[in-house]
Amino acid sequence: MDLLNTLVDKGLRRESPTRGEALAVLATSDDDLLDVVAAAGRVRRHWFGRRVKLNYLVNLKSGLCPEDCSYCSQRLGSKADILKYTWLKPDEASEAAAAGLAGGAKRVCLVASGRGPTDRDVDRVSDTIKAIKEQNEGVEVCACLGLLSDGQAERLREAGADAYNHNLNTSEATYGDITTTHTYADRVDTVHKAHAAGLSACSGLIAGMGESDEDLVDVVFSLRELDPDSVPVNFLIPFEGTPLAKEWNLTPQRCLRILAMVRFVCPDVEVRIAGGREVHLRTMQPLALHLANSIFLGDYLTSEGQAGRADLEMIADAGFEVEGTGQVTLPEHRVTAGDGCGAHDDTGCGSHEGAGCGTHEGPGCGVHQGGGVCGSAAAPAARPEAAPAAEAGQEPRPDLVAVRRRGAGTDLAPNA
Repeated sequence: MDLLNTLVDKGLRRESPTRGEALAVLATSDDDLLDVVAAAGRVRRHWFGRRVKLNYLVNLKSGLCPEDCSYCSQRLGSKADILKYTWLKPDEASEAAAAGLAGGAKRVCLVASGRGPTDRDVDRVSDTIKAIKEQNEGVEVCACLGLLSDGQAERLREAGADAYNHNLNTSEATYGDITTTHTYADRVDTVHKAHAAGLSACSGLIAGMGESDEDLVDVVFSLRELDPDSVPVNFLIPFEGTPLAKEWNLTPQRCLRILAMVRFVCPDVEVRIAGGREVHLRTMQPLALHLANSIFLGDYLTSEGQAGRADLEMIADAGFEVEGTGQVTLPEHRVTAGDGCGAHDDTGCGSHEGAGCGTHEGPGCGVHQGGGVCGSAAAPAARPEAAPAAEAGQEPRPDLVAVRRRGAGTDLAPNA
């Protein structure tokens, strides 16, 4: 296909595809799927070889969140039967992290529910970061605590944090349909704060919430402009007791096309398969490793994942290798061309004029007044209604959604 040859050439040069080309990837047929995977796989191998980075989640505080994000089992008003507990002590969190690191994880992601941390919360997390760093040489620590206030990112950096995660989740045009208690601009501002503090920025999306192809392309182009070092791609886990419990819009083939599109748009960025891969990719997970170079090991925040040993066997059987602590994840040009976020010159993934990576107060990425390269042109087109599950070819599989009952916040051993 001429399209795929063009996308490979652009990916090897770190050149952005057009929006039309990105949309065309999502519109390819199942007959062309293996060709799409093979093409995106060439780009992935060029920048990341056959390495797979393993990340491990520790949920520091679970449930009882005051925000109303429709996709989240921890949201305000959620009736999902998840674990609920307040802050883990630093030694408890460090013990939980050690299990993932022993299983081969290179990065620990410390997550807490809530709108954003208080200064006391930052102190707690700082103590946890220091405990993990003291006990595990070479470990990377990423914090994910919600919206940041001025100065908090700097304090996390001083405590030893390497990265900060805050996802855009969906397009700016549809964000208000998903969440009303904060704005898309709030999220963009937090990614900016993380980058300005010298933290590696991590920001991604959630697919499967009823969005259109245009919405998916919008958010991925916004992420390219924001230029995070890592882009987690989550696939909605439709928890019973949440507003999106009936949204079963994804097939394994669609998930692969989404991952391929992300790889073409952000060719030299760590693309991570995040929550929902077991639910929606299922037996197609090994193919997804040809597109993404990073996954989470074991369980997620409130749901169970594939057994950690099965993750490792899948990686080996697919012909990939686990990335070691002595290996640098990102290509050299991203590591050396800037501080924190890996910003680089005009041709790079997420090249940005003027202020730095993720500067979005005012006319930056995500505030599309009159257009610009970041995801959408002038006025957004009307969203098409998402196809019901039966029309999309996906049967609901609530049997695959298992609430986490082990690991952090319990007396049971974690899945690592």
